Amino acid sequence: MTLVRRGSRSITVDGTGYRWRVRHRPTYAQALCESPMTFAVELAKAPGQTLVVATQHPHPGSWLSVVPPVAVTPGVVSTAIRSALAQGWSPASPGSAHHTKL
Repeated sequence: MTLVRRGSRSITVDGTGYRWRVRHRPTYAQALCESPMTFAVELAKAPGQTLVVATQHPHPGSWLSVVPPVAVTPGVVSTAIRSALAQGWSPASPGSAHHTKL
């Protein structure tokens, strides 16, 4: 699985380039506040295993949320990348997505 380049943002963490993206429209479960907002991260040059990070916040496009939206910032993304690498995420190797929570 690779990220769509359009709408993705680049970030460099510890000298390695990554691309990350928050889904523009919420999934049906996210719109109903049944699942949290997620974002995906992969290596910029040679994507392998994708990192999928579940936040503790609802998606901004949620239909039922009364909680104000919280932005995913580069600082949050870099923290998630470092944490996933410590948990064993191998972004250069092929394989199914690595899921983690913030």
